[in-house]
Amino acid sequence: MPPGGEHLVRENTVTKLIEEVSSKPVQLKDVMQSLNTLFVSFSASRFSEEARTKAQRKYSPVNSLKDRWQEWADQHIITQKLNPFSEEFDHELAMSTRLHKGDEGYGHPKEGTKTAERAKRAEAHIHREVRDMCFIIESMAKPRPNGKIQVTFGELFDRYVRISDKVVGILMRARKHGLVDFEGEMLWQGRDDNVLITLLK
Repeated sequence: MPPGGEHLVRENTVTKLIEEVSSKPVQLKDVMQSLNTLFVSFSASRFSEEARTKAQRKYSPVNSLKDRWQEWADQHIITQKLNPFSEEFDHELAMSTRLHKGDEGYGHPKEGTKTAERAKRAEAHIHREVRDMCFIIESMAKPRPNGKIQVTFGELFDRYVRISDKVVGILMRARKHGLVDFEGEMLWQGRDDNVLITLLK
């Protein structure tokens, strides 16, 4: 129904009722019944209009944007209270909400943050370097009587240092993931050149 259509229908109904009362004698009971019907129709229509108005106001894009902005502002205030470099830093709040060893998320950046995104990129880069090192070990290894794929640390260092200067760090990470094995906690160029690096996978 077009805007104002409901009001026009009600006005026509009232006009028609007045004409009927003026043109012929009617009982008071019939008049009251007609007025009651008109009142119920008017009330229902008004309630429907109010409901639509409230729904439009509730789901208005402006109100939705305002709510999101308020939510962001509230979250920003809390974040600043937990940020030790902020003037609004709240030490008591930070101590009460901090994670402890064993808690879920402890030692990891918060999901969705730029820090978490950088950590994922760094981890992917390290995994790629570990795979590259394992491929190089396999490609340069000499056949061993025991069937193991092995190279000396000196040989691997001379070959891989041209690709990356993080030879020892990548070896340590590869051993942590069970991809290679070697003796000792740390390898030093010159001193440990004859230590065998064994490819496990």
